[in-house]
Amino acid sequence: MKISEQWLRQWVNPNNSSEQLAEQLTMAGLEIDDRFAVARAFSGVVVGEVISVEQHPDADKLRVTQVNIGAAEPLQIVCGAPNVTIGMKAPVATVGAVLPSDDAKGFKIKNGNLRGVDSNGMLCGASEIDLTDSIDGLLELPADAPIGMDIREYLGLDNQILDISITPNRGDCFSVRGIAREISVINDLPMQPPEIPTNVAVTDNGATLAVTVSAVEACPRYLLQSISNIDRSIDTPKWMQDALVQSGLRSHNFLVDVTNYVLMELGQPLHAFDADTIDGDIVVRLARPEESITLLNEQAITLTGDELVIADDQGVLALAGIMGGQRSSVTDSTTNIVLESAFFNPLAIAARARRFGLHTDASQRFERGVDFELPALALARAVDLITSVTGGQAEKIVKVESCEHLPARAPITLPITKVLDVIGIEIEPAVMVRILTQLGFAVEQQADSLLCTPPSYRFDMSIKEDIIEEIARIYGYDNIPSVLPHLQVSMDYDDTADLTHQMKLALVDNGYMEAISFSFSDAKIEALLDDKALGEVLALANPISSDLAVMRRTLLSSLLPCVQYNLNRQQPRVRFFETGLSFVGQSISELVQTPSIALVAVGDVWDEQAYQNRALDFYDLKHDIEQLLPAQVDSARIRYERSELAFLHPGQSAKLYIDDQYVGWLGQLHPNTAKQLDLPATWVAQLALAPLLTLVREQHAITTPSKFPQVRRDIAILVNSDISLQTLESTIRAAAGELLTDLWLFDVYQGDKVPTDQRSLAFALIWQDRTQTLSDEAVKMATDKVVQALTEQHAAQLRDS
Repeated sequence: MKISEQWLRQWVNPNNSSEQLAEQLTMAGLEIDDRFAVARAFSGVVVGEVISVEQHPDADKLRVTQVNIGAAEPLQIVCGAPNVTIGMKAPVATVGAVLPSDDAKGFKIKNGNLRGVDSNGMLCGASEIDLTDSIDGLLELPADAPIGMDIREYLGLDNQILDISITPNRGDCFSVRGIAREISVINDLPMQPPEIPTNVAVTDNGATLAVTVSAVEACPRYLLQSISNIDRSIDTPKWMQDALVQSGLRSHNFLVDVTNYVLMELGQPLHAFDADTIDGDIVVRLARPEESITLLNEQAITLTGDELVIADDQGVLALAGIMGGQRSSVTDSTTNIVLESAFFNPLAIAARARRFGLHTDASQRFERGVDFELPALALARAVDLITSVTGGQAEKIVKVESCEHLPARAPITLPITKVLDVIGIEIEPAVMVRILTQLGFAVEQQADSLLCTPPSYRFDMSIKEDIIEEIARIYGYDNIPSVLPHLQVSMDYDDTADLTHQMKLALVDNGYMEAISFSFSDAKIEALLDDKALGEVLALANPISSDLAVMRRTLLSSLLPCVQYNLNRQQPRVRFFETGLSFVGQSISELVQTPSIALVAVGDVWDEQAYQNRALDFYDLKHDIEQLLPAQVDSARIRYERSELAFLHPGQSAKLYIDDQYVGWLGQLHPNTAKQLDLPATWVAQLALAPLLTLVREQHAITTPSKFPQVRRDIAILVNSDISLQTLESTIRAAAGELLTDLWLFDVYQGDKVPTDQRSLAFALIWQDRTQTLSDEAVKMATDKVVQALTEQHAAQLRDS
């Protein structure tokens, strides 16, 4: 927001330079993006009066003028401006003057001769002194402009413009009044606002406009006042034009300029309707679907039904809080107006302007929150300006309000000791009370706390930390010493990230690459990976795109599109893994988030340069999964069971258990699912990280190797084919006891020499005692116990050869 320093100092005038004032505002949270003078530097230009105009003897478009600048003799200046006339006052660049130009040195005025006539200076238009040209010709100054006065001083061109970056929470600072309030508090000075009469004489013609507000929640306070018989021959006063232009606004016509002036001065958006175009009464309501309006910028829009509008019997007059309509717009010939001043709920305005590609000064303020106690004051200010300048006749104010729907300002309790805890220094309670009171808070000092009620214009005050921030910024951040905080440091080391990184490195060593993706997924993929065991899907209320509309129940939902992307770009061998959260539950309250690691693999075991290659199978995937486990883990603690997940191949998938705790699943993607995703044979897995990390964190004691020899015994048994290897190993370990230090399967045979429904399995059993050498008899006894257990529990038959 651009604002004039001169205008600010009319409200509060601290003994500070422009630079110091800008620094104060920046340190108070109102950052100054830029600070510059109204016009670039120039010199030697004064107010002059044209006392004679004669035709140039040798040029039709030139005039020879005599100009009085208060010197002993008038200056003869040759001028080509079409509007030069006797008696007009205009800027005069004297000989030696330096005017602003693109050249850093400027443009220097010298004595000249134009077609045989001497010219001793230059009459200037607005652009010559770095102002905006509104006409083609000289800049005509008011008749009371003092002759000979430096034009920079007369026009206030050294006045500084402050370009302030206002954060979204500080809607109260979008005005001269709001910035002046900050300056007055920072410098502990009283504000000197202009006197605004609230008892303007009104006429009663018996034809008061009726107002109905049906959307009371969106518009709990609405004021209208009619003004008639406005003299439109009167132009906008120069002081008002200057204030608007220096604030970055164009001067339109007097009535529009008044509303813009009050907007910049007080922060209350106003709107003026042409009273003669209003048909019937005013209604403040929500738009009807498919209702349309042509706005002031000539943009025709169709409303959806949730926009707040101002309407009459014919239809929509204005998009409330955003922009008026063309049908009721004020023109240069309008003499009767209806002036609107209202409070619109920020939620009723937010996003509506952007919906139609609009960004207006009014919507910018209403979206952030405008003081709901301000409409009456702003209306009085505008009516006073209009009637005092143009002599218009004001009628009675029509006011409709619903106080119960106005924003509530709940008191906030601030413990005095909390200020010390947060800021780090002790501030006297009396200083806090002064700061908050000057900021507009109602403060009640209690024994050990302050009860603070925010003012109507502060929409960003809700918790005690907000109050502390106000105290700190006004007290001055520079006044708060830099002190090292008292920290209670916990030396507990969370190794989760490091251990997870080790798992990632293990997968990288096996040819996998890490993928990082959104936690959102495509609902279509979730439908393909649907299984009751996974739980319910959480749909997003406002997805960023249609293919990221739900939270992923499995990381596979994120990885499979990555595989598709790479396969479509001639990458036949793909290995990806990802760590992240999976989300299960239909609502936020029941949502379960599980840290997980997932793998996906497509293609051959090795790349195509390998001498002997083959397609990936279940055991390759199982090998990759087991690389995540500690090398020293007892294999007896690891258990696999057949998986029944619908999206996995029923004969090529398993569930993984560690110490009988379910960890996750692995296997081949079901052929039907892979076909719908246009994927080849795809191997996938997902494991919960928590049990894996628990296993990795286990402390394994270092033991001295036994000095007594190991004894190996091999056994070969015939068992039914449906008995799993895992079940047989569990039986062997349970029967063998502590003397069995290791076992493994080293041969599997199915063929002519064994029954069709059976298979021959050969196990190696390693026996060792840590205290003595095992005798053959002890080994035989232990081996016999194993064979007996296999026979009794699984009807196994010992093979002799």
